[in-house]
Amino acid sequence: MQERKCSDTEESIYNGEKIFESVREILIDSVDEKYKEFNGSLVPGEENRMLGVRMPVIREIAKKIAKGNWKQYLQEVINAEQTNEAYHEELLLHGIVIGYLKCSTEERKNLLDAFVPVINNWAVCDSSCMTYKFMKKDAKEWYSYIEKYIESKKEYEIRFGVVCLLDHFVTESYIDRILEKMDEIRHEGYYVKMAVAWAVSVCFVKDPEKTKTFLANNHMDDFTQNKSIQKIRESLRVSKEDKKWVNTLKRYRS
Repeated sequence: MQERKCSDTEESIYNGEKIFESVREILIDSVDEKYKEFNGSLVPGEENRMLGVRMPVIREIAKKIAKGNWKQYLQEVINAEQTNEAYHEELLLHGIVIGYLKCSTEERKNLLDAFVPVINNWAVCDSSCMTYKFMKKDAKEWYSYIEKYIESKKEYEIRFGVVCLLDHFVTESYIDRILEKMDEIRHEGYYVKMAVAWAVSVCFVKDPEKTKTFLANNHMDDFTQNKSIQKIRESLRVSKEDKKWVNTLKRYRS
């Protein structure tokens, strides 16, 4: 979707003191009932908080907030989250706006530290993480920041860290460290295991040989090992020969 330029009315909305209320009205006016029905089935537990606004619309709104009175908007979203009154789409905006802001690294870290603990589903996590392209520009700084979430005990905090790694750090410089981190994660959460498997599959595409060595000798549980293999086999960027080979590493319970 091509981003529209703000009209004078829109500029007053996004720069005004009532930005939170105004954006909520825009979200409600943008509801797509068919999308709500489809998306609700993919994000369990969010059915009652989901309006049904498509992601291109969410991203367009987020970019406008980031250029407007974003500090007030984010504070009011946090207030709504604390009272369990925020819509699913408002959590999405909370995370995505942070990716579009022009601000200092320290300010962005503070904003993320307020956001990450309220992530409550994979969609908010993953849609936000993919927006954080600023991490590539200062990889050393942001890798260090992400480590505390990789080492968390909370399911979605760990997933946040893992998805940031697979989105922005699967490079020659970091792939060894990523595979090492994936091998160290110990958490029974389904969305952690699936994120780790996803990360391993992305690493395989980047460097098959290193990831083959990892798959043949790691400490991941059987579920995560097998999901990693499944995701590699589903990739269109992996050769038939490699797909056949990784399948030999699938684990079977006796």
